Amino acid sequence: MMAQPNIVFFFSDQQRWDTCGCYGQPLDVTPNLDRMAREGVRFEHAYTCQPVCGPARACLQTGKYAAEVGCYRNGVALPQDQKTVANWMSELGYDVGYIGKWHLASTHRRYSPEDDHLEEDINFRENAVPLNRRGGFKDYWLASDVLEYTSHSYDGHMFDADGHKRCFPDGRYRADAQTDWVIEYLQNRKTQNPFYLFVSYIEPHHQNDHKHYEGPKGSKEQFKNFTVPGDLEDTGGDWREEYPDYLGCCHSLDKNLGRIREELERQGIADNTIIIYTSDHGSHFCTRNSEYKRSCHDGCTHIPMVIHGPGFTGGKVIDKLVSLIDLPRTILDIAGLEVPAYVRGRSLKPLAEGAVDDWRDEVFLQISESQCGRAIRTKKWKYSVEAPHNYRGPRADVYHEAFLFDLEADPHEKNNLVRSSEHAAVREDLARRLKRCMVEAGEKEPVILSTAG
Repeated sequence: MMAQPNIVFFFSDQQRWDTCGCYGQPLDVTPNLDRMAREGVRFEHAYTCQPVCGPARACLQTGKYAAEVGCYRNGVALPQDQKTVANWMSELGYDVGYIGKWHLASTHRRYSPEDDHLEEDINFRENAVPLNRRGGFKDYWLASDVLEYTSHSYDGHMFDADGHKRCFPDGRYRADAQTDWVIEYLQNRKTQNPFYLFVSYIEPHHQNDHKHYEGPKGSKEQFKNFTVPGDLEDTGGDWREEYPDYLGCCHSLDKNLGRIREELERQGIADNTIIIYTSDHGSHFCTRNSEYKRSCHDGCTHIPMVIHGPGFTGGKVIDKLVSLIDLPRTILDIAGLEVPAYVRGRSLKPLAEGAVDDWRDEVFLQISESQCGRAIRTKKWKYSVEAPHNYRGPRADVYHEAFLFDLEADPHEKNNLVRSSEHAAVREDLARRLKRCMVEAGEKEPVILSTAG
């Protein structure tokens, strides 16, 4: 019987699926991920469950939807009474480690009356995260709560488990320095226990205070001849100047994925290590709203997802609709836990093994900060609703229809059919399905008001 596999979770930030060659990117941006896809399992239709950084991370750490946990927006700390994937993995005998961006330790701002229950301002955005705020990652820690606040592309620091600063070497690109520390962890482990290592990069997220995507030096020239993604064609936004650096960030991540895989091979543990590559959400480059995410559109909800290791081999391409919310249950399934019923999603392991014939035909999203929104995506339809009056709380009793796209006829989501009388029956059916998803996610069934003419 094979020992419990090691698990490396390689997590990028704000990465579109179509930056990757295995998803159709024509430039040579991701040769290492493309190779991993040829050897492992690629999920063609993978989507976030929450297109905002902190909420998506709360989902991954707890296996619950963001509104259910309370981390429905950025700036809400993960409640300390939440049992996390790291807690379960520790109970199963795993060493649990975290390196990179955390984004779940601080609480700030109040958006709605529902926020009144939150603790008073907790600010670890520029300070070390204490042990009780690390979501159960007790064995190894090298991270910043909000890495944008403690670093730029070529300078900055994280904090080790004792709260000491660990600075990036002068002239070392951030993703390279972070991977140096990942390899250092792999080379200096003290036990023979299996390990669960969560590696959370900030790339290709824009550098907030500089208001730019910051790829390695030379990225603008290297990727200047990019093909414009279809959803960005004939739009405004800032993709014209920012996309080459964005691809440069993704290329750097890919190089560092290759470095990690080489180290696993060198140590002779690659065959018993599962690598999960995915992202929290994508980027629509300010074409759908005033920033990069927080909308229902595929540009910010469709993400890469490739898994390689025991049970995930053979170059398979899974055509089913899968979600970020499926990964906590997948990880616990891989580790051998009988997963509690309240953990949302479904394990991708049986799907990869071809042992599932009743997979769902939609994915469900909660959307926050820019709105209080909900959406579902099927292969053919995208349907999204928003709470009225600019309400931005965690959930609402009443929503109005905001978007309907026929993804077969309009894959780039340019023609909103939400007011089309010809699609009234479609919207009625999708509203029913969306309500069912909301109830299954622990919400009460809302009223959805039609906006059709």
